[in-house]
Amino acid sequence: MALTYILFQVAVALLAIVTYYLHRKLTYFKRRGIPFDTPHPIRGNLAELQISKNFHECLQDHYNKFRESKAPFVGFYLFQNPAAFVMDLELAKHILIKDFSNFSNKGMFYNEKDDPISAHLFNLDGPQWRLLRNKLSSTFTSGKMKFMFPTVVSVADEFMTVMHEKVSKNDVLNIRDLVARFTVDVIGTCAFGIKCNSLRDEKAEFLDFGKRSLVEKRHGTIILGFMRSYPKLARKLGFVRTPQHIQDFYRRIVTETVAMREKENIKRNDFMDMLIEMKNQKEVTLENGEVVKGLTIDEVLAQAFVFFIAGFETSSSTMGYALYELAKNPDIQNKVRAEVEEVLEQHDQKFTYECTKDLKYLNQVISETLRLYTIVPNLDRMAAKRYVVPGHPEFVIEAGQSVIIPASAIHRDPSIYPEPLEFRPERFTPEEIKNRPSVAWLPFGDGPRNCIGLRFGQMQARIGLALLIKNFKFSTSSKTSDPLVYDPKSFVLGLKDGIYLKLEAI
Repeated sequence: MALTYILFQVAVALLAIVTYYLHRKLTYFKRRGIPFDTPHPIRGNLAELQISKNFHECLQDHYNKFRESKAPFVGFYLFQNPAAFVMDLELAKHILIKDFSNFSNKGMFYNEKDDPISAHLFNLDGPQWRLLRNKLSSTFTSGKMKFMFPTVVSVADEFMTVMHEKVSKNDVLNIRDLVARFTVDVIGTCAFGIKCNSLRDEKAEFLDFGKRSLVEKRHGTIILGFMRSYPKLARKLGFVRTPQHIQDFYRRIVTETVAMREKENIKRNDFMDMLIEMKNQKEVTLENGEVVKGLTIDEVLAQAFVFFIAGFETSSSTMGYALYELAKNPDIQNKVRAEVEEVLEQHDQKFTYECTKDLKYLNQVISETLRLYTIVPNLDRMAAKRYVVPGHPEFVIEAGQSVIIPASAIHRDPSIYPEPLEFRPERFTPEEIKNRPSVAWLPFGDGPRNCIGLRFGQMQARIGLALLIKNFKFSTSSKTSDPLVYDPKSFVLGLKDGIYLKLEAI
């Protein structure tokens, strides 16, 4: 009895400690006088996430609730993690650019030991991130884009052949699926040197695992919330985010590719070459005493994985949403087509690297698509030191506190973009851009930690869209969803169904 009583007292004490700890967490903003919305005790301000709403919609609701407030940031509970939810664009500019040295980290979960595929450039912090970013930046220069351009065009030409074959059999197609096959083949070729054959193979492995990587997780929302709220603790406890079958697939592809290139001394001057070069780099001691080692095969795996996922999903989603809007707005579509034909005529009907720069209206269409359909909804940052918001001494971001910049909600703010649900490429003329704060458009982030592959993503989207519009007329059909229905289980802006459009060969 005595032991039972002692165990009972210990259990009660532990429960009291946990309850007090959670109470302190969930009253964090109330005690500081910062506007907030009452959180769910477990899910925080994400009570409907992956149930009835995606992350974009949760952030949009929170932004709309506080849009009229004058606060530079409001409280937001990422599950149980109190985060500063940025409302003011000037503060966003400070965090992303002016005071980046204090906000260079993201505070995301990654576990290089037990879940090596999670330790990629998007998640990493500190010296690991800086070193990788500096080395990988050379892969995405204009010169490298020009070098890869013919490869992307060759895949796009094959894409047009496949599209003509499909349209001759059925004029209503799931364009979202087809553009995903195109970008998978582009990334597979440019990053891995592998012909994925997704355009013709309905069961192509690369496409299948690419899609599954975005929606399949090892744990449910609650455990993922714990990992997001307490990333360091989750790492110490050996938590793993990536399902084993997804890890196994990419590990096999990467190790086979690396082994083949090293054995046969294959040089393609692409992303994988850069990673192999970094893997084989000798250990170097810098002037500050820091020891720089070559990448392990696990680190090569992680970077190859994120480049593939980011490159295939963001570009294919952008292309799909752009074609959806062009189908709904034939005047805009005709204007794009006229520009493509005029530019190609100026370049003797040859699609050159210079063509993509001359397609100014198409680029406006892509920018407007990324505004209205922002693929990744927010930018994550974490304060290294206590930060007093300039001009607002009563608003303080404490050291170690998470920061959320709700990019997708900012893009739909009517005070920044009047009638934000309307599709208007004219918002992105040089004159209009100058009239807005520089951080009012954030599909690729901004500052030193912006998207490293934005040039590549834009290049493949421009090539794919230009050739599609040149070869086909797009219109809506009875199968076209309006409005689109988003998948609540997808972190990026994914759809429950595809985008079905009617195509007519030109």
